[in-house]
Amino acid sequence: MSGAWIIILAYILDRCIGDPRWIPHPVIGMGKGISALESIMRARVHTDNGLKKAGIWFPILIAGGSFAVTWGLLFLLGLIHPILAAAAEIILIATTIASKGLRDAGMEVYRHLKQQDWPGARHSLGMIVGRDTAHLDEPEVVRGTVETVAENIVDAIVSPLFYALIGGAPLAMAYRAVNTLDSMVGYKNDKYLHLGWASARLDDWANWIPARVTALLLIVGAWVLKLDAKGAARMVARDARLHPSPNSGFPESAVAGALGIRLGGHNVYHGVASFRAYMGEATRPMESEDIVRTTRLMFWSAGAFVGFCFLATLGVWLAGGALLW
Repeated sequence: MSGAWIIILAYILDRCIGDPRWIPHPVIGMGKGISALESIMRARVHTDNGLKKAGIWFPILIAGGSFAVTWGLLFLLGLIHPILAAAAEIILIATTIASKGLRDAGMEVYRHLKQQDWPGARHSLGMIVGRDTAHLDEPEVVRGTVETVAENIVDAIVSPLFYALIGGAPLAMAYRAVNTLDSMVGYKNDKYLHLGWASARLDDWANWIPARVTALLLIVGAWVLKLDAKGAARMVARDARLHPSPNSGFPESAVAGALGIRLGGHNVYHGVASFRAYMGEATRPMESEDIVRTTRLMFWSAGAFVGFCFLATLGVWLAGGALLW
């Protein structure tokens, strides 16, 4: 049962303090490792086929290394005292979650909108999305914020908790490494098409189950919060697979259906226009309050999944078994 309490306390810790900037974050170390490994690979490999083969080493070394280092650290701390290892595991799992950070980022945009500070709202949105935001109007700023919060319910909350449930901090940290790899080298452009393919594919696989679990949680959350649960379920069934990502469409379509808004559409990335398939139906104009509603859905889904982690651990324990950790 100790695993369930560790997950619960890790979530509470993230919910309360997030990621203070004065505390070194493991993702920073992962990012430096990825950059260093990329430099080595590019210096030694100069063909597309060679880069494609070299790209396999990214998840092996970065994700595998993150798992091994975390496991080794907890093992050594356990030799000193089990409570020390448990405390470290709580902190480490908390660093893989970003519920408070995601909420704060979304609400910062919301506050600027409520103050009619359009430049501030565009700038805050630009800090959390890759699209150009300098000329967006209010509905487009709201859309970008809602899409980002919805999509990251999977990456920043449910997926790391899912892997923490299965394999504790080592597996949660390995997942965070996979996600960091995807954000740094998993692009389908000329620079990373060959070198980052394995990282992007592994990230898709790692989020496959959590994304669908998240959609279910959002549908139930819509019912609990008296939003449109039927609309959420309908939009997931209809639109989720239209998204270019095999996973992101599930939370985005669920949120769109729950709120009765339409996500997706035209975006501009570094001056280049791009169209993303529509998610949901526009039963009303988007408004700044949709950011608040999405945040509530996010917290309900996160809390529900933490509760599921507790019940799953309890069930395995009562059955006389144990999870992997």
